[in-house]
Amino acid sequence: MAAHLRKVAAAARELLVDRAAAGWGVERGALRVDGGAVADPATGRALGFGALAGGGALEEEYGDDAPITPPARWTVAGRSAPAVDGRAIVTGRRRYTPDLARPGLLVGMVLRAPRSGARLAALDMAAAAALPGVAIVRVDDFVGVVAPDRQAAGAALGAIRAEWAGGERHDARDLFASLRAQPAPAGGGGRPGRPQRHEVGSVEEGRAAAARTLARTYNVAYIAHAPLEPRAAVAEWHDGRLTVWTGTQRPFGVRDELARAFGLPEADVRVVVPETGGAYGGKHTGEAAIEAARLARAVGRPVKLVWTREEEFTQAYFRPAGSIDIASGVGADGGLVAWECHNYNSGASGLRTPYDVPHQRSEFHPAPAPLRQGSYRALAATANHFAREVHMDELAGALGLDPLAFRLRNLQDDRLRAVLEAAAARFGWGRAPAAPGHGSGIAGGTEKGSYVATCAEVAVDRAGGQVRVVRVVQAFECGAIVNPDGVRNQVVGAIIQGIGGALFEAVDFADGIILTDRFSRYRVPRFADVPPIDIVLLDRPDLPSAGAGETPIVGIAPAIGNAIHAATGRRLRSLPLAPHGLPPGGDDAPAE
Repeated sequence: MAAHLRKVAAAARELLVDRAAAGWGVERGALRVDGGAVADPATGRALGFGALAGGGALEEEYGDDAPITPPARWTVAGRSAPAVDGRAIVTGRRRYTPDLARPGLLVGMVLRAPRSGARLAALDMAAAAALPGVAIVRVDDFVGVVAPDRQAAGAALGAIRAEWAGGERHDARDLFASLRAQPAPAGGGGRPGRPQRHEVGSVEEGRAAAARTLARTYNVAYIAHAPLEPRAAVAEWHDGRLTVWTGTQRPFGVRDELARAFGLPEADVRVVVPETGGAYGGKHTGEAAIEAARLARAVGRPVKLVWTREEEFTQAYFRPAGSIDIASGVGADGGLVAWECHNYNSGASGLRTPYDVPHQRSEFHPAPAPLRQGSYRALAATANHFAREVHMDELAGALGLDPLAFRLRNLQDDRLRAVLEAAAARFGWGRAPAAPGHGSGIAGGTEKGSYVATCAEVAVDRAGGQVRVVRVVQAFECGAIVNPDGVRNQVVGAIIQGIGGALFEAVDFADGIILTDRFSRYRVPRFADVPPIDIVLLDRPDLPSAGAGETPIVGIAPAIGNAIHAATGRRLRSLPLAPHGLPPGGDDAPAE
C-alpha cells in the first residue's frame, strides 16, 4: 500500500496548499510546505495542516499524477524514526481490546465443540443458569454465557453439561496423503486459492534433453499464528445499531461479516480498531466480533469476549499445510533446462521459480483441507521457497557444485543476484565449518516486490540430534527504504518467527481434536533459540518501495535445512525439520 498512501498524502498536501493560497489571496507557487504546515515566506504567516483541514473531511479523488517527492529530495523518509508510542508499548501503558471498558460492561464466553463440525446432541444448562448474575444465550448450536466478570463466566461455562455428536475425525498421520489424494474442484474454496498454472516451453522436451534429472517431494505442516494477544472484541448495541471494538487486520471485512450475520445495512455497523497485538495474517476474520455482538444483543448490555489461549489454538485458522512435488532437469554445463512444480493445498504465492529455466511448469492444486486454514505471514511463499531452495541445493550436490555458484549460474535477475552475493560476502560463504557438527546453508528468493537471501550456520549434536542455529546473515532489498530501523526490525522479527516454523512448530491433531492447544504443547521460538542475526539492507532509491513485513520470512527454513545437510549429510524435506531433534533414520523419503 505504500505507493497508494504516498499518492494520497501528496494529493492531500496539495489540497491544503490550495486552501492556504485561497485564504491568503496569494499564488500557491509562493508558498512552502515544511514541518506539517504551509508557510508564506513573504509575510511569515503559517498554518498547520490541522488548522487548514478545519476538522472536516478532505474529499478529493487522487490520481497517478500526484506530485510524489523523489528519494533524492527526501528529508524525513529514508531516515530511521522511532515508534511514536514506543515507550507506552514497552511499559505496558498501551491499551488493547482486552483492556477496554464500557459503561455496564459484562463478560462473555462461548461453549466450544470438541471437534469441527460436531453438533449438540444434549445440553443441560440448569446448574449454570442458577449461578448469580449469569445469563445463558443459545442460538441453535451456539451457546454462550454472560456474567459480571471473567471468573464468573468461566464458572458458568464449566457448569454446562453438553453432549456432542458427529464432527470431522481427521488425523495428522494421514495429512499429506489426504491433501494429494483428492484435489478440490476447480474454482472452489477460495482459500488458500483457486487452481493456478504457469507454463513456458515444454517440460517434456527439457527433461528429455537433460543430462541429469531429479524428482523430490517436500511437505509443510500446519502451523498456528500464536499471537500474544488472542482474538477479542467488545460489542455494544444502541437503537438497533452495532458498534464493535476489535483488533483486526480487515475492519471493513469484519463490518461486512457483522452486517451479514445480523441482517443489518453496513451503515448501521461500526468497527473500531484499537491497538492490535501481533496477528501475522491471523486476524482477518470476525469470529470474536460476531460472538460478542450476539451475546450483547441477547442481554441488552455491552459485552467483552476474549478468547482463551486454548480457543486461540483450536478455533482459529492455521497456515495451510502442503505437499509440493518438484521435478527438474539440468544440462551437462550445470544449466537448468526443465522445472516442474506442483503444490497441493498450501497456496500459489511464490510458486514460480525466479531462476532462468527455458522449460517450466508450475501448478497449484487446492485440496479439501482437514483443518481450518487461512492467511499467514508471506502466505504460501514460505512453503514454496522451502521446496525450491532445498531442491536447488540437492541439484547442486548431485552436480558437485557449490550451492551459491549453482544459483548464480542459473540466475538472470540482478536483484536476486545482488542479495545472494551480499549475504554470502557478509557471512563468509565458502569457509570451512567452524567446528565438527557445524554446517552452513544458503537460500534466496523474491515475493511481493522484495528480494531476500539468507545464510545460516547450524550446530547439530550428533549424540542427541538437537539442532541449534548458530548465526544468521540475511540480505534484504525492498526498493527505496523509508525507515531503515523499521525495516531492520521487520526483517529480524521475520527470521525469529521463521525459525519456529523451520525447526519445531507444527499443529498436531488426532481423531479431529487439536492436541497442540496451549504453549506448553506448541513450541514457539524462545530467547535461547535466537542466534546472532546480522542484517544487510540494500537500499534502492531508484525503485518504488515495497513491503518489508512478509518476504523476509521465506529464506530461513530452506537455509537451515541446507545447513543441516551440510553438517550431517542428511537431507530433510519436511517442515518442521527437527521438532524433537533430528528424526531417526536417513534422508526423508525421496519420492522419486
